[in-house]
Amino acid sequence: MNAPLRRVGVVVMVLFALLFLNLNYRQVVKADAYRTDSHNRRVQTAEYERPRGKIADAKGTVLADAQSTGNSLKYLRTYPLKEEYAHVLGYKPVTPMVATGLERLNNDFLVGTSDKQAADRIARLFTGKEPAGGNVLLTISKATQDTAYQALGNNRLKAKSGAVVAMDPSTGAILAEVSLPSYDPNLLSTHDTSAARANYNTLNNDPAKPLLNRAVSEVFPPGSTFKIITSAAAMTADSSLTPDSVVPGGEFYKPPQVSDFQIKNAHTGVCPDQITLKQALTVSCNTVFARMGVERIGADKLKSMAQAFGFEQEPRFIEDQDRNYCGVVASRTGPMTAGSDNRVDPPAVAQSSIGQREVKMSPLQGAMIAATVANGGKQMRPYVVDRLQNSDLSIADHTEPKTLRTPISADVARELQDMMFSVVTADDGTGKSARIPGLQVGGKTGTAQDGEDAEDHGWFIGFALKDGKPIVSVAVFLQNAGKGGSAEAARISGLVMKAYADEKGIR
Repeated sequence: MNAPLRRVGVVVMVLFALLFLNLNYRQVVKADAYRTDSHNRRVQTAEYERPRGKIADAKGTVLADAQSTGNSLKYLRTYPLKEEYAHVLGYKPVTPMVATGLERLNNDFLVGTSDKQAADRIARLFTGKEPAGGNVLLTISKATQDTAYQALGNNRLKAKSGAVVAMDPSTGAILAEVSLPSYDPNLLSTHDTSAARANYNTLNNDPAKPLLNRAVSEVFPPGSTFKIITSAAAMTADSSLTPDSVVPGGEFYKPPQVSDFQIKNAHTGVCPDQITLKQALTVSCNTVFARMGVERIGADKLKSMAQAFGFEQEPRFIEDQDRNYCGVVASRTGPMTAGSDNRVDPPAVAQSSIGQREVKMSPLQGAMIAATVANGGKQMRPYVVDRLQNSDLSIADHTEPKTLRTPISADVARELQDMMFSVVTADDGTGKSARIPGLQVGGKTGTAQDGEDAEDHGWFIGFALKDGKPIVSVAVFLQNAGKGGSAEAARISGLVMKAYADEKGIR
């Protein structure tokens, strides 16, 4: 055999070897992945052969159900409460679209193929019953979610966009998660795939961005709510600094290192030249906190305290650590430097200390900050799935609360509570709209600039205690609400926290 023929023979043999390896790879290594791929039509048909498990709130109210169709896809995923829970649940569409949120995270359990249901499947081999999907039971409080959704949607300033997150400070359980504008997930779960795709395109192209979960997946400038972080940094760095310490205030603050920059207060006459730290937080004195950031704390310690509270890290739900299907994003402090040498920039530090410049925070992070203060300095990892329930109603799994971090001492937490109480209880407090009879309510308002041509955002983060024990924390965000946004956010916060307390019989 001559050389050219030998070379052709070798090439053919190599190609056959590669083909053989590829076939084995696909049939052995990738077989399970192909078998379970949601785009596999056989997998999809098998999923719809039996009813998908329910998703329910803490009271058992069904939020996602399965409805018999009589078609080849025998069951249709339905969402009885439509827009109210869309961002909590996600949605389960028919291929080629992909499930999102809790529907995607818990898909195997909802269709009955999870490893956690192995015992249930074995038992059914002996009974002869068909395999069944399991149920997912959430931590969401119906009264709290209802109030948050209604109060946010009917806010007095007619803001169209915003979010509410409420949580149990002692466990991290999410009690309410609302984002507006919202959407009807039934539009995306329909078996008419052409209609589902068209509906998705309409929602995705809507300038109001209803598919975005503003509660956990978006960040915004937090304004003066960030003064809690600044206060924590200052009192941690200097143990002699207390809520009753007298600090310099004034109408304007100009860092000593610069001559062409100054910060002023939102309202004149509220911040005298000398003022206590508690009163400065009560009336939200910008000049006090800007000065503290530059002259007492510094960029490094300010950023470190923000990171200790969770900034720069995604506060993923306990049950969603690996893949983050719920889309939780990290809050950011941004750089506080200038120039090619990245030197610390005093104006940047001053602005960051009052929650402006490039500081960005999610409503989830805001609720976690308030929860940490309420819980004596201990921050719990958030979670929204309470239990996984087999089809026979036995429990397959239960979420155990987990401590995430302890950013501040119990002493600093008590001092911050004292200051945040004053924001709500004092006659000149910016958060007095959040008062709830019978409960100790603390919080912090925030008004955040959003560029020269947009209205300011309104914020409130806070908590309610009963006999010193944490009951609920909350963050309310009103996007581009304009004048009075923070006061309205405080009012909504009071309604949301009261709804949870009333549901629990706490008065």
